[in-house]
Amino acid sequence: MKLPALKIGNLNPKYPIVQGGMAVRISTAPLAAAVANAGGIGIIAATGMSTEELREEIRWARAHSQGIIGINIMFAAREFKQLVFAALDEGIDLIIQGAGFSRDIFTWCQEADTPFVSIVSTGKLAKLAEKLGASAVVVEGKEAGGHLGTTQSLREILPEVRDSVSIPIIAAGGIMTAQDMAEVFELGANGVQMGIRFAASVESNAAANLKEFYVKAKKEDIVIIESPVGLPGRALKNNFTEKILKGYPPKKCAACLKQCKKNFCIMDALINAQQGNLDEGLIFSGEYIDQINEILPAGEIIRKLVENFENIQREVE
Repeated sequence: MKLPALKIGNLNPKYPIVQGGMAVRISTAPLAAAVANAGGIGIIAATGMSTEELREEIRWARAHSQGIIGINIMFAAREFKQLVFAALDEGIDLIIQGAGFSRDIFTWCQEADTPFVSIVSTGKLAKLAEKLGASAVVVEGKEAGGHLGTTQSLREILPEVRDSVSIPIIAAGGIMTAQDMAEVFELGANGVQMGIRFAASVESNAAANLKEFYVKAKKEDIVIIESPVGLPGRALKNNFTEKILKGYPPKKCAACLKQCKKNFCIMDALINAQQGNLDEGLIFSGEYIDQINEILPAGEIIRKLVENFENIQREVE
């Protein structure tokens, strides 16, 4: 098997590898540009940014890359519409959206002639996204980091979604190695999305001690918390998650969400983690965080994945 050709609308990356959009400010312009230059699809996480900040990030990524640059945004974000329109106005290559389902964004992207990719966890939602005009879907399983839309494994969901849609499928959740890539391609995926592996890259905007925290993390460090977004989330155990699980009241609210459970301020918690205040930060993580053992440049991560995939295929043949 060769690496599949991932075609999203009129976009044709060299490699079928999408870098996950990790907010707040983990996936910024330098990481997106590095991934795009290496032949993947680089993603800026728009959630938590102001519209002007997002515009500046897109312009920086454009100026420092030759490849495909997109954004990821949560529907739950209060500034959802403003951020989407700012990205479209800047001529972003594609938009990926999760944490809820917006019908409006399909129309906005169609009118701007911009490919739209919906994050789904069921064949039913994938079919609806295709009907409404999605150019592709990201199928996310329970192995993913951050907000979780399902308790099913990615490898259980993929065949159902493949039978439901004809548009490209990007597999997400627990994709760490070339072997993982080969397995999901066999199940019908056209590409993969990788988040936490790129969070622990040189170009990631995570603080140095946060990257080291990723590298040292073990499976037993993983906990599931209830996010103010209204979804469960996978994170790494620390002082902050201990307080969350005990139900401590939030001190303030940044009003970043349309609807908030107000069990803690997710904006403050994610910013703290990104800036290296790990005792007071929410550190989202994928299920297989223990497989990350070094911090590499994003381009080297992609190069190794492609090389290892090709080696696997030669062994099979």
